[in-house]
Amino acid sequence: MSVLRNLVESIRNGGVEVIDLTAPLSPQTPVLRLPEPFGNTVPFTLKEISRYDDRGPAWYWNDISTGEHTGTHFDAPVHWVTGRDGEDVSQVPVDRLIAPAVVLDLSAEAGEDPDFLLEIEHVKAWQEANGPLPDGGWLLYRTGWDARSHDQERFLNADEAGPHTPGISAGCARWLAEETPIAGLGVETVGTDAGAAHGFEPAFPCHSFLLGAGKYGLTQLRNLDRLPVTGAVVVAPPLPIVGGSGSPVRVLALVER
Repeated sequence: MSVLRNLVESIRNGGVEVIDLTAPLSPQTPVLRLPEPFGNTVPFTLKEISRYDDRGPAWYWNDISTGEHTGTHFDAPVHWVTGRDGEDVSQVPVDRLIAPAVVLDLSAEAGEDPDFLLEIEHVKAWQEANGPLPDGGWLLYRTGWDARSHDQERFLNADEAGPHTPGISAGCARWLAEETPIAGLGVETVGTDAGAAHGFEPAFPCHSFLLGAGKYGLTQLRNLDRLPVTGAVVVAPPLPIVGGSGSPVRVLALVER
């Protein structure tokens, strides 16, 4: 049996489970809020064109309005000033959109401290227990934050000092970008950086270092608790928006059972 036929049969008979890591996209999907004077994205909306009526008797369809970085989405290098000469979302090689993935679970720590930061020593301890990070693959950082994704205010978790959501320290972000073979970073929060990352040096280091190194981001993931620590394969094809800095994406994981 060919490799591809074997894969299809394995999915049909349950030998390979397909797990959806994507948050549903609706007007209730949480979106990032930036303070003035910065511009903000619009929430996702549907505007009906016709629905089996005089505007179109046999068909139903809608216009959609959304930002590139709304809901579960893909960050291309050009999204950040450090990657301004890199790939836009339409230029990402398709063979990089299907890749191995590993899960680092720090949900207990993030549950106790919403400002918890992943450090280099956390990743090195994980490697000692589980092996190297995947070459050309995804590092998926589980914090349990997806449990808040049904509520904009709880998800952003902001007060007068700004948002409080878990993330990655500046030193760890630089190390992941420069010293590891991963293709990208996936998180459950609204963006790849911590809520307080506007005050880091540099500000928003995951964006700055990873996208500047030609790597990618996946955000607002769900169901990471259903993945094995190692062994999953992630399929994450964004829309090929010419000149786009990112795109909503339906992220799927393939897991052997």
